Amino acid sequence: MRRPKVLVTRRIPEEALRLLSSHFEVDYRGKDTAIPRSEFLRKIKDKEGLLCVLTERVDQQLLDAAPKLKIVSTYSVGFDHIDVPACTKKGVLATNTPGVLTETTADFTWALLLAAARRVVEGDTYMRAGRYKGWDPLMILGSDVHGKTLGVVGFGRIGQAVARRAKGFAMNVLYYDVQRVFPEIEADLGARFAELKDLLRQSDFVSLHAALDARTRHLIDAKALASMKPSAYLINAARGPMVDEAALVKALKAGRLRGAALDVYEREPKMAAGLAKLPNVVLAPHLASASLETRLKMGMMAAQALVDALALGKSPAHPVNKISEV
Repeated sequence: MRRPKVLVTRRIPEEALRLLSSHFEVDYRGKDTAIPRSEFLRKIKDKEGLLCVLTERVDQQLLDAAPKLKIVSTYSVGFDHIDVPACTKKGVLATNTPGVLTETTADFTWALLLAAARRVVEGDTYMRAGRYKGWDPLMILGSDVHGKTLGVVGFGRIGQAVARRAKGFAMNVLYYDVQRVFPEIEADLGARFAELKDLLRQSDFVSLHAALDARTRHLIDAKALASMKPSAYLINAARGPMVDEAALVKALKAGRLRGAALDVYEREPKMAAGLAKLPNVVLAPHLASASLETRLKMGMMAAQALVDALALGKSPAHPVNKISEV
């Protein structure tokens, strides 16, 4: 019996690979680096299924090179790397892995926020360099978090999970989204809707959790940064291009912003010039969902989408487009 051919562009948990191997002929590129474009275009030619990650573009060029492709399963919540309209036009289903990483990403957002506010990375570097000579009342002073105002930009599952954690710090929570949530959700989370300009002006910590699209690209630009408090912090564990990174570097250098913490970057994996040299920014390599438990769940969900569509003939659980048949 013929087994459908699928391409896996990056290393994935063994359990997910075993699931795929039990149903398909798997072309597994078990590396931790992005697949070169030429290799991607060559390998996809005879594949019916694709399991990819955020950094790998699924565009018209790739679809044209894949006449047999039926489904693209991305190992992520975000799918801005996939040309969804082009997939839909060609009859290719696209799926993602939502929900499973909500709480893990919210946990890491708070790790970033606290690390930036309390200057944890600077303290770690200070200790490792042997510079600590004893307790000093004015050494590496950070900012309190409790009782401050948290502004959450994007109030979906992850934004709401971040806001829920703020209750433990007795914070005032503002949120902005294109659409207000139900009043009962606002009441449960103790959150108030604010227009973006007001949220930026009032917040001590601004945490980004919106999806990336044409409206949110460079949502936080030089003008937005200038409207924030000089004592404020910007946290981004969502999508890198939401922030004008060059403008952020200028704001941090000039002291127009006290600090920032980033897990994603505008031109990932590259950073804007000068960003890595700033002491008032915490930098992480896209770790928000990187727990053992969550990355396994994501891998299994991404693999199961291929199994459902190509082996079982059923609709995957999390499509991001609609087509007549897979």
